[in-house]
Amino acid sequence: MASSTPPVTPDSASGLLGRAQSKGPKFTTGLGLLLIFLVLCIVFSFLSPYFLSVNNFINIAKTVPVVGIVAIGETLVLLTGGVDLSVGSVAALSGVVTGLFWEQYNFPIWLAALAGLTAAVLVGLTNGLLVAKVNINPLIATLATFSIVRGLAFVLTNAQMNQLTNPQFQLIGRGDILGVPIPFVIMLILYGVFIFILRRTRFGRDLYAIGGNPMAARLSGIPIRRYLIIVFTLSGLLAGAGGLVQASQLAAGAPQAATGMEFTVIAAVVLGGTSLAGGKGTLIGSLIGVFILRTLDNGLILTGVSSYYQEVARGVVLILAVGLDQVRTRLGAK
Repeated sequence: MASSTPPVTPDSASGLLGRAQSKGPKFTTGLGLLLIFLVLCIVFSFLSPYFLSVNNFINIAKTVPVVGIVAIGETLVLLTGGVDLSVGSVAALSGVVTGLFWEQYNFPIWLAALAGLTAAVLVGLTNGLLVAKVNINPLIATLATFSIVRGLAFVLTNAQMNQLTNPQFQLIGRGDILGVPIPFVIMLILYGVFIFILRRTRFGRDLYAIGGNPMAARLSGIPIRRYLIIVFTLSGLLAGAGGLVQASQLAAGAPQAATGMEFTVIAAVVLGGTSLAGGKGTLIGSLIGVFILRTLDNGLILTGVSSYYQEVARGVVLILAVGLDQVRTRLGAK
């Protein structure tokens, strides 16, 4: 019996591509996310008298940027239908390489930081090549680099921290501008840049198209492999930038830094409305998702909840985020 499904031609692909591009950036769950964030704030304000203090909000603003910056790159990867599990290890490697070049090799601090970012970019590029050229599943490719890079960070330092006591470098993670933490300002600037890219450029629209309908995107002439290499490289770069901020806050390059960050980042991005299937999501949603998770952590600490239960709460949030993604996918398919 002949199939009733019409073949996909370049013309029909253009139509599918146009629909994917037009609906992608409009996908938002911002109102619901803001409601969740507001409910969290109300609940913790009753549970702790310190939650609504200015100092506490500044503390939250200091904890958001590391995960927030890394979440930008993870969002780009997820939009294409991929995933990057190596971001936590890459963040640690960035700080470790910076510490090695500054403390042991006596490089100027900003050249050392550039070396750290370069290492992160190389890992991201490797991920992109494995996925786009070798055709390894992104989950497997980045799981492998997750393990390799974390092990390399320990090997390079002999499992020891390298001090980063340079005052100028510490300003990145510990300084402030009119009371606003500098890393928070850096994060907002990066979000502004990448929101513009996703909404206003061909590159951004094509990412939605790749994740929404890869076959239509390919037939329409979008260089999918090149784009995959770019987004994984950007994910490495942004993970490295987050790692530098964390190293600045710790005043050290620590091989064990950012352990488990990949799961926190993915939970925040998916909670923020980015689909694991690709093609749907916004950076604003990802940012709100990061705020929700960091506010949850902060509130649990203020209410004296054991760190073990905090781990349980993060796991529950990850399950809820993935569950919400499945519900959104089913509703979108109807």
